[in-house]
Amino acid sequence: MEAERLIAAGRHALAQSRAALDIVAEAWQAQALAQAIGSHLAVRGPLELRGEARALSEIGGGWGVLDHAVLRTGVPRADRLSEVTDVRTALNALSALLGEVGIALVGVACDTDEEGLYWQCIEAIDAADESNDRVRGMLRRLTVRERGRPPDAARGRADPADSPAGPS
Repeated sequence: MEAERLIAAGRHALAQSRAALDIVAEAWQAQALAQAIGSHLAVRGPLELRGEARALSEIGGGWGVLDHAVLRTGVPRADRLSEVTDVRTALNALSALLGEVGIALVGVACDTDEEGLYWQCIEAIDAADESNDRVRGMLRRLTVRERGRPPDAARGRADPADSPAGPS
């Protein structure tokens, strides 16, 4: 399934979550999706994004919590990732999801009296924040790459004769 659709499904599921454990489960679903997108882009993405993408794929070692999350929500959505069609759009949507996850988790952490749940939230907030830093880094790299191209090249319409080196 395409990344944008999976991200949209995650945002919807998070918005529908009311119970604290459901919110935590959706947070770890989002983290698993961020890792999957990172893995995908590390192999198939633009060259200048591959280092950041690899780092994104390695964030969030709370797999014990993810296992609990999977029990609550079923198979990780990330397992259905098949493509990232529009890298910039997918990364912007992923950044929005990770931001929403962070906000939701702060609410859960502030409302709970259960120490274990509190620390799960803190771990998930840290993972979402670190992942979002990587995503924003990739977006900055895309912007730099696009600024380095002639105006039409950013839209895929550059004429090779217009390049500084001339036609190849």
